[in-house]
Amino acid sequence: MTGTAALAEARAPERRYRAHGVGRPAWSTAVIVVAVVVVTPVLAVVLDGLGSLGDTAPPRGLSGMVLTTLALMLGVGAGSLVVGGGLAWLVTAYRFPLRNLLVWLLVLPLAMPAYVLGFVFLSVFDVAGPVQSLLRAVFGTDVWVPEVRSLPMAILVMTLSLYPYVYLLARSALIEQSPATYDAARTLGASRGRALRRVLLPLARPSLAAGLALVMMETLTDFATVQYFNVQTVSVGVYLVWKGTFDFHAATQLAVLVLLFAVAVLAAERALRGRARYHQHGSRGQGLTPERLHGMRGWAATALCLAALAAGFIIPVVRLLLWAVGQAFADASFLTDPRFAQYLGNSLAVAAITATACVILSLTVGHAVRMGGGRVISSAAQLTTFGYAVPGAVVGIGVLLSFAAADSALEWAGVPGGTGLIVTGSVIGILYAYVIRFLAPAYQSVSASLEKISPTVTSSALSLGAAPRRILARVHLPLARPGVAVALMLVVIDAVKELPIVLLLRPFGFTTASVWVYELARENFWEKASLPALVIVAVAIIPVFVLVRSTRRHEARGTVPGKVRQ
Repeated sequence: MTGTAALAEARAPERRYRAHGVGRPAWSTAVIVVAVVVVTPVLAVVLDGLGSLGDTAPPRGLSGMVLTTLALMLGVGAGSLVVGGGLAWLVTAYRFPLRNLLVWLLVLPLAMPAYVLGFVFLSVFDVAGPVQSLLRAVFGTDVWVPEVRSLPMAILVMTLSLYPYVYLLARSALIEQSPATYDAARTLGASRGRALRRVLLPLARPSLAAGLALVMMETLTDFATVQYFNVQTVSVGVYLVWKGTFDFHAATQLAVLVLLFAVAVLAAERALRGRARYHQHGSRGQGLTPERLHGMRGWAATALCLAALAAGFIIPVVRLLLWAVGQAFADASFLTDPRFAQYLGNSLAVAAITATACVILSLTVGHAVRMGGGRVISSAAQLTTFGYAVPGAVVGIGVLLSFAAADSALEWAGVPGGTGLIVTGSVIGILYAYVIRFLAPAYQSVSASLEKISPTVTSSALSLGAAPRRILARVHLPLARPGVAVALMLVVIDAVKELPIVLLLRPFGFTTASVWVYELARENFWEKASLPALVIVAVAIIPVFVLVRSTRRHEARGTVPGKVRQ
């Protein structure tokens, strides 16, 4: 028997399996159901918002909220691009004291939520803070200081918290550059600066655009930080209208506006990428060799990196630690407050349930796509990641509208009470919104692991007559365990830090650590907010550590992919 005939014979069971569709319809249906579940709340917001146009007057100050939101997004985006991109170029193109350590420490601000950094910033620079107190003591009470609770200061704080998104992607893009392109520019007489502008930056444009899109999406969905600085964005307006005036239709109209901002960000990201392909060919050559900075220039570069790290992570952590220690000495009951364990337990429980659900759904979708479902199933699988691009306020309102519609349907069917008690009396609404919001990072991690499995492994299992469920349990799941572990971790961290969804959907008496920190900080009880804030930061450091370790391992092995555009 020839090799071709043997291969055809081996694949005959697989062809029969696919021809008869044994087991596949159920998996394909599951993917479509998951996609519908994810999209339904967003569609509910859009339909209600557009359907109620003309029925309610626009919220007061709508134009101001829109302009403020736009200014905030552009300001934070530009700041993150300058800080993150500049630091990425500095640590990649030059060598200076502490450079090898700072390369990884500059990622740490990712672990500092903006709503934590915001109230720490206020405690230092506000009227009663040490900075203004020192200025008044030295220059008198009439000394001028800029307004702290303002839009520029909110932009500064959010930039310090979000620049690592651009930094990570920009540095990866610079490292992944094929040496041949840079060497060719240098051979033709281009200086390092000109080669950066004309060669490296255009090739890094997709990564810079992706990082900028992440920053602007995080800025759009922020709820607490902007309120500390008296900045009213459209996302804040959604919550205030919903909870303050109970004008639900006006709130959904604002939510549609927030969704339009999100769509605009994604469209802008695609436009910044352009239509060109960013493939690189060849790997021989010296490439971008870091230049040694001597003397004051080297220490100036170190000082710039330390300034960003200190402002975004070190100073806030030290401030929180001092508050926590001082509060513990002043009031020993602070450490034994039963609310701390209760609220932290609520956060971890909701996060664990959400992570488990997201991983199960991700495995289901990824396995169904791998078993073969055509373009429809592949498109539905991509649609399941749509929720991550939708701000939390929109998801929260969409969940409420979806359950309200289910309520009406059940009452019409003769079920007394509908779903009202289930939603308002439990955390099911929060869990549903969390799954919609955080299914994307889980699916991306699981899908990446599944893609590393050779198709011949799946084909071999099919040829032996294994059913899809058995292939998932005995083949795909064991081989995808690293991706599953990363997915669990990422979802847990995101869920612990999430704030807008909990504020919109939490039942009476239910509070998480993030909500507790926000409520204490809003009332200026900064010392009492220090310990739960430190716990949130400590939990958020875990994925940062794993990310750094993974990146260092890949760079040491030289396995960083050379293709920038995905």
